[in-house]
Amino acid sequence: MGLFDNNRTVLVTGASSGIGVELARLFAANGDRLILAARREDRLKALADELSGRHKVEVSVIPCDLAKPEGAKELAIEAGRKGHVVDVLVNNAGFGLRGKFAKLPFDRQLEMIQVNVTAPTALAGLFLPGMLARGRGGILNLASLAAFQAGPDMAIYYATKAFLLSFSEALYEETRGTGVSVTALCPGPVPTEFSDVADLGGTRLFKTGVVTADVVAKAGFDGFQAGKAIVIPGALPKVASFMTRLGPRGLNRRVAGAMQGVE
Repeated sequence: MGLFDNNRTVLVTGASSGIGVELARLFAANGDRLILAARREDRLKALADELSGRHKVEVSVIPCDLAKPEGAKELAIEAGRKGHVVDVLVNNAGFGLRGKFAKLPFDRQLEMIQVNVTAPTALAGLFLPGMLARGRGGILNLASLAAFQAGPDMAIYYATKAFLLSFSEALYEETRGTGVSVTALCPGPVPTEFSDVADLGGTRLFKTGVVTADVVAKAGFDGFQAGKAIVIPGALPKVASFMTRLGPRGLNRRVAGAMQGVE
């Protein structure tokens, strides 16, 4: 059995909406067993019923709150208690907030770091050693196009995604040739509940280069299956990521800040 067969157990965090739902559907269609994790148990159960009925795969539901410091460990313990051996970890859970760092609720920004950085790092630390010991498995991390530059008015969110991209790339190299692969999925603006929570719907950012959640998920799934280090869905986001690498950092951060504004 290898990374890309359909006899895997896949843990998807943030599986109650958006890209997480679409990724769960793709892994289920591939014949993978699923563990769905998020806070909203009713949505997880509805999705589990859909996937198990349509694809005849085993689907387990674990409600959890990754904003809590012990959330990641509790999720791993519960997965083990249910008898699951996680072959693929999909770190999809995350959220953002728009506004000045000094004016946004400080505790909520710390929770963002917990969900976007600490939890995926902890889950990777808990599951990756087992994958390496078995010589099979992988991690798909939901980073963002935001990872490629600083983001005024979304300072913490951009910084968390920069961490996740860097972390993913490093793990990709560390696991090379082991039978384990790590992919960073870096979408641009996606109209989901994430954008509603982050108050991004009316910004300039969401007037250009928007890619739907199903398209993002398919690109991420295919890129992960192909063992790619970085996946950027959509033509305009690809161009934008290329331009950030060419342009001066000062210009890049001013452009990023302007895109967070409302016209």
